[in-house]
Amino acid sequence: MLEIKAVAMEFPSDANIIVGQSHFIKTVEDLYEAMSTTAPQAKFGLAFNESSGACLTRAEGNEQSLRDCAVRNAQALAAGHTFVLVMQNAYPINVLHAIRNVPEVCSIFCATANPVQIIVAESEQGRGVLGVIDGSSPKGVEGQTDVAWRHDLLRKIGYKR
Repeated sequence: MLEIKAVAMEFPSDANIIVGQSHFIKTVEDLYEAMSTTAPQAKFGLAFNESSGACLTRAEGNEQSLRDCAVRNAQALAAGHTFVLVMQNAYPINVLHAIRNVPEVCSIFCATANPVQIIVAESEQGRGVLGVIDGSSPKGVEGQTDVAWRHDLLRKIGYKR
């Protein structure tokens, strides 16, 4: 029997969340180092669900409230080999390259500030992530005003010249 569930991630409104899959207990320390060296101004918490041995949720971070938040979300997911990273004072675009380059990281399911649900499947063996619902469905196609807004925003926040 396979049961499919949507698990809502809960995190502060001024934070972003990255949810991914990795394969080794060393993930926690390597993601901590990636965050610390890539975005030293960032406040963050991360949690990793071990899927063998003690099967613990391992956690690190430099901000206790965000660490606790990451742990709550990882435990709500209850899927082995998944990690949850909650961050403030940085955006996913600032750290995704470094996170992808962590040898243990297999994939990233989402990187967002939007409301997000992680779709999990549960069997008698455990849980696994099937995908995500990130934000809302599109409401139309951008027009010229929307294009101008997008261009201005990217230049205002320093991602384009």
